[in-house]
Amino acid sequence: MSAANETALTPRAIVAALDAYIVGQAKAKRAVAVALRNRHRRALVRDDLRHEITPKNILMIGPTGVGKTEIARRLAGLVGAPFVKVEATKYTEVGYVGRDVESMVRDLVEAAVRMLLDERRAEVADLAEKQAIERIIDVLHPETAPRQAQPSNNPFAATLGSIFGNSYPQASAPAPAPPQAPPSEAQRIREQARAEIERGFYDVRLIEIEVDEQPTLPIGMIGGGMDQPGMGGGDIGEMLGGLMPKRRAKKRVTVAEARRIFAQEEANNLIDMDAVKREAVRRASEDGIIFIDEIDKVAGREGARGPDVSREGVQRDILPIVEGSTVNTKHGPVKTDHVLFIAAGAFHVSKPSDLIPELQGRFPIRVELDSLTAEDFTTILTQPKNALIEQYRALLATENVNLEFTPDAIEQIARFAMQVNEQAENIGARRLHTVLERVLEDISFDAPETNGPVRIDAEFVRNRLEDIVENADLSGYIL
Repeated sequence: MSAANETALTPRAIVAALDAYIVGQAKAKRAVAVALRNRHRRALVRDDLRHEITPKNILMIGPTGVGKTEIARRLAGLVGAPFVKVEATKYTEVGYVGRDVESMVRDLVEAAVRMLLDERRAEVADLAEKQAIERIIDVLHPETAPRQAQPSNNPFAATLGSIFGNSYPQASAPAPAPPQAPPSEAQRIREQARAEIERGFYDVRLIEIEVDEQPTLPIGMIGGGMDQPGMGGGDIGEMLGGLMPKRRAKKRVTVAEARRIFAQEEANNLIDMDAVKREAVRRASEDGIIFIDEIDKVAGREGARGPDVSREGVQRDILPIVEGSTVNTKHGPVKTDHVLFIAAGAFHVSKPSDLIPELQGRFPIRVELDSLTAEDFTTILTQPKNALIEQYRALLATENVNLEFTPDAIEQIARFAMQVNEQAENIGARRLHTVLERVLEDISFDAPETNGPVRIDAEFVRNRLEDIVENADLSGYIL
């Protein structure tokens, strides 16, 4: 993200951007907005003090479905920061079977690599597209293709072929080259073909192209934890993949598909992967956000009854990551000192003070998210950019069905959702999905045979839901 954009993202602007997607929860939005702005402030602090300033991690407390995850995800999207969401319950104490807590940092680096690759591909897209068109012209008019020296064979091909069998190609005789057209004629043919490809004249024509195939190891899964750098099968596969000769497979595709394949290959060739990895590690270390959900499920102190794996042990394993440590990844070591951690939990049974003191101290900012009311549900249904009502309208419009909701119908849906949340489990705004699906079930089913406007009013909603909502046992199954 550019410095100008970062400067424009004041805390007030961040809250306004979050308001476009998330209803209510002003305290949580203010807390994350300040945390994000502090990153910008830290970048402007003098060098000798900058590394001393650590992010103030946030603990969100509130029931499911009130927007905890969405706030963190949208926050990361605002500034293009690497973001991963993990569940604390995935991890177990060292010595037990389960995910290693350091894998959350490796997941963050992988997210940063994917983000950087998308950015670099966008930067080289135009050049890659031009080169892809030239390659298609070479296939359509080989007589105009420039002569190229035959590539030297991989020096390890014979050795690897003897180990892994003849699935790896040995030296092969070059195919006879087609006769060359005169330079002036070749240029005219290529210019004409280029114009025709760009306007889609050849899109449905089938051509035969060669594509790279990823070498595979015919030795099965290699032992070792897949999360451990230098030990997982993925790392060994990458190492041997550099030694094994690339296999070229012939494929018959349309020109439109060949254009896409060639553009992707050319974009990958134009990207400096070493630079991408270095920048990904830096971005993960400086700008990364890790959202640890269900932190309340591992809250507990020693002495609690039950034979479960120690929840306090899981907390102690998470602690060094949150405190700041160096984690080895296959792209390089990552320091977590300046990663922003946002933890969240409902804390119905336990409470934040049940976390070990050291971990509590690493989440100094605590915000309690409010349970959603019927008025909030009405707002969620209509006002956000991704409002549920608008989503259903767009879906059914593809079948030429014009869905119309009256204001009293929307209020009725919100009241029913609130009532079910009160008499059953409170799952927040997610209840609106189940209620709306029930209301629109018949309309969605009959949509291909229906055309024109379909009006939904409060009476229609009551006819669909009233009996179910009043029967608590039935609503527990259906809604």
